Amino acid sequence: MTKKVKNLVSKLLTGLAFSCISVILNTGIDHEIGLAKSTNPQKCDILAYVTDTDAQGLNVRSGASTNNTIIGQIPINETVQVIGANGNWVQITNASDGFQGTGWVFVSKLGLTTRGYGTNGVDLLYASTSQQSLKVRRIPANTVVKLLGCQGDKAQVEYQGVKGWLTKGDQCGAALTSCS
Repeated sequence: MTKKVKNLVSKLLTGLAFSCISVILNTGIDHEIGLAKSTNPQKCDILAYVTDTDAQGLNVRSGASTNNTIIGQIPINETVQVIGANGNWVQITNASDGFQGTGWVFVSKLGLTTRGYGTNGVDLLYASTSQQSLKVRRIPANTVVKLLGCQGDKAQVEYQGVKGWLTKGDQCGAALTSCS
């Protein structure tokens, strides 16, 4: 009889655990728990432009997740101010056209170009946010780079497979100008 009771208790606890998981997933509590772990985005102050080619524009969300509500769209090539970063998401504001307000977008849907049109290119791509760090690459003027993230006024980018940091003076966040 004792073995039957233990077996019944085990099945009851297993069923209760699965029920709790089901409630968490189906009510969206899992999303709230996930947000609670990452509520301190990295502060940023850079400009970038929309590279998303979707005809509807780049979706702007109320939080750093696809589970968050779409609160607007921004057309391709429009400039935005990036004010925060959280993983693969950046917080944007001050779009030049489209969405007005503050929201979150995938960082991979934004781009930067290097400054220095008519020169030998930007000074250097740095290994870290410090200009005293290793200089990993020179990038030609007016060159599109992949935006990976940001910290303060530094942009983390990738160019020809090399990742590094661009200083504010070497960034151009406007798609249709050279920022010179």
